[in-house]
Amino acid sequence: MKITVIGGGPAGMMAAIAAAQAGADVSLLEKNSKLGKKLYITGKGRCNLTNDISHQEFFKNVVSNPKFLYSALSRFTPQDAIDFFERYGCPLKVERGGRVFPLSDRSSDIIKTFEKALDKFGVDVHYDCDVVDIFKSIDKFEVSCGNGYKIISDCVIIACGGMSYSSTGSAGDGYVLAKKLGHTIIEPRPGLVSIIVKEDVTALQGLSLKNVTLSAEYNSKVICGLFGEMLFTDSGISGPIVLSVSSIINRLPLDKVKLYIDLKPALDQNKLDERILRDFAKYQNKLFKNALDDLLPKSLIPEIIKRSGVNENQRVNVITRAQRQNLLNALKRFELNIKKLDGFERAIITSGGVNTKEINPSTLESKITKGLFFAGEVIDVDAYTGGYNIQIAISTGYLSGISAANAL
Repeated sequence: MKITVIGGGPAGMMAAIAAAQAGADVSLLEKNSKLGKKLYITGKGRCNLTNDISHQEFFKNVVSNPKFLYSALSRFTPQDAIDFFERYGCPLKVERGGRVFPLSDRSSDIIKTFEKALDKFGVDVHYDCDVVDIFKSIDKFEVSCGNGYKIISDCVIIACGGMSYSSTGSAGDGYVLAKKLGHTIIEPRPGLVSIIVKEDVTALQGLSLKNVTLSAEYNSKVICGLFGEMLFTDSGISGPIVLSVSSIINRLPLDKVKLYIDLKPALDQNKLDERILRDFAKYQNKLFKNALDDLLPKSLIPEIIKRSGVNENQRVNVITRAQRQNLLNALKRFELNIKKLDGFERAIITSGGVNTKEINPSTLESKITKGLFFAGEVIDVDAYTGGYNIQIAISTGYLSGISAANAL
């Protein structure tokens, strides 16, 4: 059994290891001069490789097609991933939120672990091998690389990623190959990315907000509300909850999506009004613009005053109930209108890819072309930050490798 794996990221490396371990003759084709180039920069170079979380909780963090992943994540769980790396000499640690990192905080140690396993099971790795064409005869695949190298095999596993961080080699090559073999592609979109807004937020640049809720409404209907941390950039918003919201809304017409920040989610309208009244009593002889220091970060005060419509030079002891209501609305529903999502170059993950309806979820084999398998980001599956996407890559890589080795 000869298997060719296209792509040397976590999905491709695990697919090659699993297939070789099962007895197949495996060649791994990587377009770069080294493996796992995108892994080097994940988690700010620390590589958050999985999440030590229950099966049920894991699927709550998958945005696109979670049911499709049931078989893959059952065959190779987060605990299996942890065991794999530690068995090959890479000690790990679990941090806040179940995030799993190498103990050394070096992503290079994760890649070295993959390389050790590839070497142990005799995987033939070809570097600088940019696949430019693929052809299926009756029972064989012919794969051609830009450097003139050609290989014939019984099965092919496409695991060459999506379109995020193209400098690492993720340029959408897998979509082209999949189309040549009869597959349709769900339009790729940036996932886990900053959001650029129409409002001028330059005065808020660098402001970090903790313990806030960011909600998205589509056609005036709330589609999500996430609690946590975010920050303002020179042109929009970013941070953990923003990245997650971007993946939830990226398939919607953005002109029909509005964002709202609840700056005080722990307080309902009545409790927040009581809090404001206490502050106004404390600063009863001050101007409105000087009475919000206990409530808000200094850089945010001018924006909240503008949105409330209350004259900044009005004394707080004469502010009316109606004016307080306007202030409450500004605090509880800080509206932002989306201009666009940031691009693929800064997206952590790609949303979209090979249509899951055309792939057997139990084996990850194509329903269209026998002997063709898929793994990783090239498939239309994606999740939030926290190690989930790399775990998906590893799990789908393992299942595709095992399935390909047992295919004939």
